[in-house]
Amino acid sequence: MKPILIVDDSPTIRRMVKAALAELASAGFVEAGSGLEAIERLTLTPVSLMVLDLNMPDMHGVEVLKFVRRHPSYQKLPVIVLTTRGDDVSRQAALDAGATLYLTKPFTPGALASESRALIGATEPATEGKRRGEA
Repeated sequence: MKPILIVDDSPTIRRMVKAALAELASAGFVEAGSGLEAIERLTLTPVSLMVLDLNMPDMHGVEVLKFVRRHPSYQKLPVIVLTTRGDDVSRQAALDAGATLYLTKPFTPGALASESRALIGATEPATEGKRRGEA
């Protein structure tokens, strides 16, 4: 399995996500503390999943998503948005930009691991449930 890319400006959240997904990341993790760093990491390392925060200092997560979905190599990459923003406008903007799944912080480690396990190996963004396209 390819590594999992964790994108969050908080080192603490990155550690928490790594701990929650440790059983899934036999190939390891790649971390980024900003949107621009995430794009750089993607160009250097193929990944199997991205866990992405929306609120970052240099580039909003929605902009990262738009970049990912425009790039042919990453169009089918599963992307879980993990953010403090629980409002419908933020959720819809992320889903419209191509998020596969939208979760809010604080998160349940077991739920994040379960959802991630279901997405790894997926070839297309989901269209039901809390995933892309849910009301």
